[in-house]
Amino acid sequence: MRLTDVVTGPDGFDRCGWVGDDAEYRRYHDEEWGRPLHGDRALFEKMSLEGFQAGLSWITILRKRENFRAAFGGFDPVTVAEFTEPDVERLMADAGIVRNRAKILAAIANAALVREMAEGELDALMWSFAPAPRPRPEHLADIPAETPESVALSRALRKRGFRFVGPTTMYALMQSSGMVDDHVVGCRRAVG
Repeated sequence: MRLTDVVTGPDGFDRCGWVGDDAEYRRYHDEEWGRPLHGDRALFEKMSLEGFQAGLSWITILRKRENFRAAFGGFDPVTVAEFTEPDVERLMADAGIVRNRAKILAAIANAALVREMAEGELDALMWSFAPAPRPRPEHLADIPAETPESVALSRALRKRGFRFVGPTTMYALMQSSGMVDDHVVGCRRAVG
């Protein structure tokens, strides 16, 4: 099934075609996706959720996000870094999240790495890979799965020991956190 580049919602607004007719996707698209996001905790949460999304649809993660937040102590890196094996078992038994041991262990290990960084360091590191503005994509097919910047960000994070931070995952993070603006021409959020 091919998505159309722009869809019109029941409210009459045109949005990027990936939104479809899902109300939660509309809210996420309008209020979050592509808006600049800063702060180590917020970016750690985004990194973790994008890692959990690998191989799944984003709507699955979005619908479970509040459960993830409750299960992972609000994604406070200091709290998550202290998780032990009983916490891993608790998370593996939690049907409200994605129960993937490798992803759970990666989130805990990544939290420990963030905890070791100076305050604001994760934010500065990630945003240092934000590309210069480029022409707005006209079609969904014009949006890449990864870019040289997402490859470089992935490489920099992996060098520090971060896991589940591949180039495609990092490009999705760059889109969702506003480091790139991939709202297509015709979308209500496409400005400039």
